[in-house]
Amino acid sequence: MRSNSSNLELDVCHLGEKGSDLEYRNYLVFCVNLVAMAIGQRQLFSNFSRMGQELFSIFQLERKRLLGFISVTIAIILAFQYLELPYGAVQPTVFSGNKIPTSDSTGFQAADLPSNSETFKNMTYLNQENSTGENALEIVDITKSSEVKDTDSSTGLISEPASESNRSLEFGVTDESSTEESIEISNNGYATGQTGNLGLSIHNNTVSHSPSHLAPPSPTKVSQNITPPMLSNDYDETEFTEDERFKPPQDDVKIVENNSSVSSMPKETKRSQIPVEATTISKMNELLLQNRASYRSMRPRWSAAVDQELLQTRSEIENAPIVNDDINLYAPLFRNVSRFKRSYELMERTLKVYVYREGAKPIMHSPYLLGIYASEGWFMKQMEASKQFVTTDPKKAHLFYLPFSSRMLEETLYVQNSHSSRNLVQYLKNYVDMIAGKHNFWNRTGGGDHFLVACHDWAPTETKRNMARCLRALCNADVKEGFVLGKDVSLPETYVRSAQRPTRNLGGNRVSKRKTLAFFAGGMHGYLRPILLQHWENKDPDMKIFGILPKSKGNRNYIQYMKNSKYCICAKGYEVNSPRVVEAIFFECVPVIISDNFVPPFFEMLNWESFAVFVLEKDIPNLKSILLSIPQKRYLQMQMMVKKVQQHFLWHRSPVKYDIFHMILHSIWYNRVFTAKAR
Repeated sequence: MRSNSSNLELDVCHLGEKGSDLEYRNYLVFCVNLVAMAIGQRQLFSNFSRMGQELFSIFQLERKRLLGFISVTIAIILAFQYLELPYGAVQPTVFSGNKIPTSDSTGFQAADLPSNSETFKNMTYLNQENSTGENALEIVDITKSSEVKDTDSSTGLISEPASESNRSLEFGVTDESSTEESIEISNNGYATGQTGNLGLSIHNNTVSHSPSHLAPPSPTKVSQNITPPMLSNDYDETEFTEDERFKPPQDDVKIVENNSSVSSMPKETKRSQIPVEATTISKMNELLLQNRASYRSMRPRWSAAVDQELLQTRSEIENAPIVNDDINLYAPLFRNVSRFKRSYELMERTLKVYVYREGAKPIMHSPYLLGIYASEGWFMKQMEASKQFVTTDPKKAHLFYLPFSSRMLEETLYVQNSHSSRNLVQYLKNYVDMIAGKHNFWNRTGGGDHFLVACHDWAPTETKRNMARCLRALCNADVKEGFVLGKDVSLPETYVRSAQRPTRNLGGNRVSKRKTLAFFAGGMHGYLRPILLQHWENKDPDMKIFGILPKSKGNRNYIQYMKNSKYCICAKGYEVNSPRVVEAIFFECVPVIISDNFVPPFFEMLNWESFAVFVLEKDIPNLKSILLSIPQKRYLQMQMMVKKVQQHFLWHRSPVKYDIFHMILHSIWYNRVFTAKAR
């Protein structure tokens, strides 16, 4: 037993030794595996490191290629954007959908409507599908983005931002470069500064010798196939039409500061792309005489004391005493200075205007004082504030004023991309119906003794149906589009840059310092301007004809070109009118009007051929020879006449005798006197 026991112990010990040996071997194997794994990981890490270095090298190479590719792509995008824009102005974004049309350059291309433009957003229109109903127009939640309107502290009237950026508007830019159409109309103000004599030198061999601060823009690419949005002027008598006539450029509601004009609201019409038969200035003179002899407003339904006063006034004007000693009136400027003076005196002594209080803001009683549409705003402001002419007794009134803003009508009610003016026309119809239902003054003459003052391009279409008998003062005075000579008044389209100082930068250089023969800058609006640039852009050192000028503080480049030029080209844009006409007079530059059917402002009174040159559109290829054919003596006379007529085209914070406010009111008064009938 003992032996067995010993053997068992030996076996156990031996087994223990085997177990220990097995554990040891297993431990060794485990350690070896760990070492192998460590070596494998190190090798793996080494492989990864080598791969990383290779990838980094490849990445460095590809990064250079990528940066090069990105640079080329950006260059292509910028080049494409530059070529895509008809005005040669690169927008801050490459997406066409965000482009803001600019207004012409002088025409206040600012017009002229560019830069700090104000955009109306969050405009909600209720019942749009039924907007033709009597009470369908509801205006809700109109807010402005970024720009805040200035307010005239003395009157509480709204002014547009001082930096218009042109025509153009989400609703209309103006237009224009001088009018710098970055209405800038979007907006319209020009920064002002001292304007010294630039001494523009003319070189015979090149067109590029202008002073550096007046460096011309890059040549504008002109295409005969330019097709901006079309706006149709026609609509059926029984049903309002929806067509391209009311398709505004983007940011139509701004005032741009592009080169003067502002461009703001859409100015396109179907006819803006198609030349029509020309009505010469001599033909307009004939039409005026014919209409003066034949046109009469509706016979009043019942008599009133004012009817006899108007007939008596007409007789006194027709038999006016000869005037030859008035130092404030230069006779050659007028068709008949004696009749003008007598009519003006009778207006000051007799005229009474009743201003309707009805109508809600912002369309009624809210004048805008800056931009290319400023004429209607300044007139509204000064008319409503006049103690001399306004009466609160409608029985004493010779005229009744409908105080609406055509600019605010479009800005407030136009439904973007609707291409329809239906609700705008309906709004005015509702207003007239309300006036006729509440008062009997409209019904007595059918509106013949009522007048409106509207500068927006759509005003003729908006008013030609329901306000056809009214005396209409319109900036868009197109003899082919329903403007009635002898009844309607051509309203001066003025680009006001400062509501506090509307005559800032007035005047120009002496004749001896006007080295440039002719100047134009503006956007390619309509069919005519591309033709002008095609013939004259960078073609002749005497002819400074550009697209939109590069931006400058206060639009100084544009202003200095006007101050240093003998003739300023006033070429029509989408419509016949342009702020450049008054702008040329403002800077004492002889206006050259190229717009076949445009009726110049105050046509019934002023002798425009004494201080302006009229060139038919078909004669653009001969423009320089036409200007050079004018003798120096004749030019000096015209330039002197421009300086003398200037007083009639200036706004003042408070009206002064013979200024633009009184001239507008006088033309309306004069036309009423000669169209009125007695019972």
